[in-house]
Amino acid sequence: MGRDIDWATQRISELRQEIEHHNYRYNVLDDPVIADEEYDRMFRELVALEQEYPELSSSESPTQRIGAQPQEEFQKVEHHAPMLSLGNAFNEAELRAFYKRISKLLGTDKIDLVTELKIDGVAVALTFQDGVLVRGATRGNGLIGEDITANLKTIRAIPLRLRKGTPRPETVEVRGEVYLPITAFNRMNEERAKANQSPFANPRNAAAGALRQLDPGMTASRPLAFFAYSVGYIKGTSFKTQIQVLKQLREWGFPVNSHYRHGHSIDRAFKFCSEWEGKRESLDFQIDGVVVKVNRLDYQDRLGVVSRDPRWAVSYKFPGQLATTRLLEIKINVGRSGALNPYAVLEPVQIAGVTIKTATLHNEDDIRRKDIREGDVVVVKRAGDVIPQVVGAVREKRTGREREFTYPDRCPVCQQRVVRKPGEAMAYCTNPKCPAQGLEALKHFVSRGAMDIRGLGGQTLEKLLALELIEDPSDLYFLNREEVAQLPNFKEKSVANLLEGIEQGSSQPFRRVLFALGIRHVGESIAALLVTHFSDVDSLMNASEEEISSIDGIGPEIARSVHDYFETKKSHRLIKKLKKAGLQFRVARGSVKDEGSLKGKTFVVSGTLLTFSRAQATEFIRSHGGKVTSSVSSKTDFLVVGDSPGSKRQQARRLRIPQISEEKLRKMVE
Repeated sequence: MGRDIDWATQRISELRQEIEHHNYRYNVLDDPVIADEEYDRMFRELVALEQEYPELSSSESPTQRIGAQPQEEFQKVEHHAPMLSLGNAFNEAELRAFYKRISKLLGTDKIDLVTELKIDGVAVALTFQDGVLVRGATRGNGLIGEDITANLKTIRAIPLRLRKGTPRPETVEVRGEVYLPITAFNRMNEERAKANQSPFANPRNAAAGALRQLDPGMTASRPLAFFAYSVGYIKGTSFKTQIQVLKQLREWGFPVNSHYRHGHSIDRAFKFCSEWEGKRESLDFQIDGVVVKVNRLDYQDRLGVVSRDPRWAVSYKFPGQLATTRLLEIKINVGRSGALNPYAVLEPVQIAGVTIKTATLHNEDDIRRKDIREGDVVVVKRAGDVIPQVVGAVREKRTGREREFTYPDRCPVCQQRVVRKPGEAMAYCTNPKCPAQGLEALKHFVSRGAMDIRGLGGQTLEKLLALELIEDPSDLYFLNREEVAQLPNFKEKSVANLLEGIEQGSSQPFRRVLFALGIRHVGESIAALLVTHFSDVDSLMNASEEEISSIDGIGPEIARSVHDYFETKKSHRLIKKLKKAGLQFRVARGSVKDEGSLKGKTFVVSGTLLTFSRAQATEFIRSHGGKVTSSVSSKTDFLVVGDSPGSKRQQARRLRIPQISEEKLRKMVE
């Protein structure tokens, strides 16, 4: 063999320890110290050595996570202690009623509470004997579950043995939640759509289906993750508080969701619940509520269980964010650039407390790929304040009366020809004077991220157009009291407020004016890049396509769009009139600190920040000389990371780009 068995034994042991160490850093600490390529190299070396020395193989090796043969059926197993369900609280009054009950039973109103996010996944129990994982089971009926050990071993976030240097009880049953990250779920549904398969309804169903595969290889094909949250049974040691349990789970090598809090009164617990109901979209996993627990375990024992619910915990439930309903009709909205945007008209359905009647369908290819038809029962997703989306059709519920959608070859508003260029996802109306384009351009111009003209909504703009008081955005700045007074139901105060809002909006900086113009592909970040390079609009108007595309962060397609916009007589007339109205078309002196402490550094911001909104963080960086781009590349100097940063963090890790908190960002400036 060329190498002796002693050397192989030592090397295999080293590799196993090293791989498990890096699994711990990645899954638990969220702080990897090696690149993915180096991890893969070690893993391949271990596989090769175990194949060369089969007598050194072990069920505890990281390579054995997908080593089991397909099963004929799952065996039933009894839990060491019942896996209880939780009682629910759906509002503040019910949460306070829970606290009042336990206060009365314990004879005190000073109870330390722990609040933990309730992961919307699949509950499992993991049994370790002498520190080694010997069994993994589903919750089942709470008393008896199914043995899915082989499937659970495929999840890298679940350790195969408790970490060295930590107390290893004779037997311990760790409980937690298996879930599917949202980014992975969306990616899987896109792949299923391409393969002409029905989409998964939600991440939880996809995770549950993966765990119940008889072939562990099928389970391994789905990127499942895991959070531990409690110890159901332990022999050989004990804990005093839930906080001690969570800390010990993390030391053993389990990922524990970091958003838990303790030392809570009922007031602080409810505040935590309310905050996360609004912030849950910032996470890359679904939560359906917050679990509020009594921290002291002796108090938990005293409170006990009623029926199947522990008295010492309650689940504060959020409204759901996925629903099924019927798609009545597919319609087309014409955007400011002439893009024909399809949307679904739905039977009204409640999602997260909001009645949903319409949802986006993205584009023609999206409709075709997902095979969405008028009359279909569809899965609808709502994400925060974003327009609801149709995830896909429930094909099993088709009756044969559904209608395939035919994309129009004429604009539904002006009836002019529609074109779709090769390589583009959208079709466009070719009429530059299309009324729908004009209205949408005006809506964009006055919007909050652009000129931010308060009190000037879509209905008012429609009336101004109908009365022929305006044709383009520049006309807004030349309106007088007599003209505005012609608007229906506009009294003296309404007239004054509208004119004042237009006047206040006229002082916006050059980058926001540029964004307000509605140039195709020019969002807020691209507008900011352009004004950093071109200090006034005349320089930009006279720039070549090549000069524009030479700016870091601006590609050929954006450069072509900007150049083409400023080539038209229509845009020249508009800018001339806007200049006359007094809008800012040059960078104000001193608006960016040329010698700021962040000069020469390029930042990307990802995740939810605590003290900044995304726009505020961007403004802060730029005001101190730094540059902000939307995507991570080799030219990025720092990634500013908040909660749930998503895929940008993985990209930064691969490129070895430093990741900093918003606190570190402030210190860099200070």
